[in-house]
Amino acid sequence: MSRGERETLLALQRALTEEQFRTLKYLLEERLPLAELRPATRPDLCSLLLQRFPGQALRITADLLRQIHRHDLIRLHQLPGAEENEDPGEKGEAGGPSAPSGRGKEDAGRQPVSLPAASSPLSLRPRRLTEKDLIQIAQKLGKEWQEVGIGYLGLERSRLDQIREDNPRNVVMQSFEMLREWRRREKQEATALRLYACLAPASLDPEVLDLLQSFQGD
Repeated sequence: MSRGERETLLALQRALTEEQFRTLKYLLEERLPLAELRPATRPDLCSLLLQRFPGQALRITADLLRQIHRHDLIRLHQLPGAEENEDPGEKGEAGGPSAPSGRGKEDAGRQPVSLPAASSPLSLRPRRLTEKDLIQIAQKLGKEWQEVGIGYLGLERSRLDQIREDNPRNVVMQSFEMLREWRRREKQEATALRLYACLAPASLDPEVLDLLQSFQGD
């Protein structure tokens, strides 16, 4: 096991936001045992990748980083395929690589084309879901909202029972209050990306995940 490889993996994962790290783990669910993957911290995940994919951990990580639009990390650490992530807008007049980002600040003319990835919802800090967002999601969750709350959002059954009693015969409002409870717990981390990561393993109407994806672009 290469010490340099482990240090690079750890540096890459520490550069991710919490939402991006959760998404990275979600993308690995078909490749790694869930019992080890889901509770894994960043150092734990480094060890898992090195153990399960000897000699390939950095290449696999580069593929995952492309999926979450962190091409900047691929270039910064010169990961496998880094040359494929070179943005044509970042080429100089002679076709060579552009200057490092620090020098780019001195050239105001280059700035608009040097930040194409910044428009990605995964490279910016996602906004917190609003009540308007939550009611739209609640309308699509259906009568299985309690199962979703307990199994995928980690909410207490007693609290969900109280929500059901407070909103009798109104499934949408029950679901809405359940989502508000989750949002209160998550605070500023209650984003569409985080909720998507929580709900993706559930057997839900595909429109729920489509809606969450649309919110990520706001």
